[in-house]
Amino acid sequence: MPPSPGPTASTSPQRRCTAFEESRRIATGPLREVALKVKAVADQGRQKTILVFDDLTSELVELDLRGSDADVLDRLQTSGRAEGSDVPVAPEPEDAPRGPGRPKLGVIAREVTLLPRHWEWLGSQPGGASVALRKLVEEARRTHEGKDRVRRAQEVAYRFMSAIASSLPGFEEASRALFAGDSARFDEQTQAWPDDLRSHAQGLARQAFAAREEKDAT
Repeated sequence: MPPSPGPTASTSPQRRCTAFEESRRIATGPLREVALKVKAVADQGRQKTILVFDDLTSELVELDLRGSDADVLDRLQTSGRAEGSDVPVAPEPEDAPRGPGRPKLGVIAREVTLLPRHWEWLGSQPGGASVALRKLVEEARRTHEGKDRVRRAQEVAYRFMSAIASSLPGFEEASRALFAGDSARFDEQTQAWPDDLRSHAQGLARQAFAAREEKDAT
């Protein structure tokens, strides 16, 4: 299986994925099942490009197909355990002293770079800079929730299209239609694409169009 360019997704064995041999869909389902089907196809030696996509993000999934089926599954299981081994931030003890505005549960400390006037304003807010920043972030999340959902859905669809369909006729116009929310134009421009590829792309695009309609309706 040739190496695939672009960002790569988690290799958790239960992550749902879809695999294409060029424009033909060869497998869809949990990654462990898809990996074995991909290996069976790759072992036939047809020298065709195989791409595996994460169903949620359309990121490419890299598979190590060396050895037996058991070897492939064992590597997936090992990789999945490694990805899930990060230690979460532990909550503070109930009796731990806390300053004003400090939350009971543990928080993650990261550097934030702001102009002096920004720090001055944050420091003047009730609870201090940390509380003010958290409130601003939560408010922004609520305000832009619909817009962010549309953007994420569009990015998922475009990521798949650009990885596998960028050389097909209508790709540029279909991309414009995707970001413009023009579902009829998108379907028109992808109509001549191979069946499996078109079906997957249109399914992802429909999620973006639905998210946009929901945002516009609120």
